[in-house]
Order: sequence, then structure tokens, then C-alpha cells
Amino acid sequence: MIRRYSIWLMAFLVLAGGVWLSWPWVAHRLAMKILEARLPEVARTAPDFRLESSSGAQVRLSDFEGKVVLLNFWATWCGPCKTEIPWFIGFRNEFGARGFEVVGVAMDDEGWEVVRPFIAARKMNYPVLLGNETISALYGEVEALPTTFVIGRNGRIAAIHRGLIDKAKFREEILQLLAGPS
Repeated sequence: MIRRYSIWLMAFLVLAGGVWLSWPWVAHRLAMKILEARLPEVARTAPDFRLESSSGAQVRLSDFEGKVVLLNFWATWCGPCKTEIPWFIGFRNEFGARGFEVVGVAMDDEGWEVVRPFIAARKMNYPVLLGNETISALYGEVEALPTTFVIGRNGRIAAIHRGLIDKAKFREEILQLLAGPS
């Protein structure tokens, strides 16, 4: 009788240990599903907005109508964002004449005080706008940085990326959208 309880106790402990060890993975997957549910869907029209640029001008997403737009939410303190910025500068140089634009949305709480010197130091050649809670909500509560929306000439979201992805993947998506109907 005692032996049977020992076997059941061991089985329970093994099962409980497996659950205990896997809960971080399960929690991560659940959190990602919740975040994905908040994001605008691919193939939906990208929400329009109006934000202040580093030059003080008011910029709307609709100002880039008919262009392929890479809309990048970033911050000066974000390591992966710092990795992507030179790529985006290069893409802007390479594809700008073909109807491509990068629009950066800085999500720094300190505002232009930290963003303007950062732009100047990195010689960012694309419009940088100062983000806020309103645009974050409009784009599905942007909580992870970087978050990038690749938008086609038709104004529809073609791809959404949270976190750092491969430069070649961005290039592939940009080229595919530039090759499409204008």
C-alpha cells in the first residue's frame, strides 16, 4: 500500500515539476497572443495620425500616400532600435527615389530634449516624429520596441514586426511592395 502511494507521489512530483519548469514558456506564449490581438491586422488600412516632426512641422501618415512606408516605433535607449537605424538610413538612400519612405516615431518620455541630439548624431535622413499614448493606442498599444509596420502604396499594412528582425527580411518586404502596382 505504501509503495503504491510512493509511486503516485513520484508521478505527481514529476508532473508538477514539468509544469513548474514550463510555465515561463506558457506565460510568454500567452503574453505574445495578447499583444498580437491588440495590433492592427495585416491587410487593414494603417491608421492615419498627425504628429510633430523634429523640424516642428505637423506630419500625417497620409502625407506619404502612394509610397511604401516603413513606420518604425523606437526609442533612443533601445539597443535593437540602434541596430536598425543605419539599415533604415540605407534603405531610404537606396529606395527613396522609387517611392519609399521611412517614418520614425520616437517613444522617448523625455521628448525632443533627447531625440533631436540622437537624430543629429546618427544623421538620420528620414522624418522622425515624437510619439505619444494616442498613437500607441492607435497602433495597438505599442509596448515592445522596436515595433515596425511595413505599409504598401495602397495604405494597407503588409507586415508587422515586434523586436529586431533580419535586415534581409525588411529588404525583401520593401522590394516586394515597390515591385507591386503603384
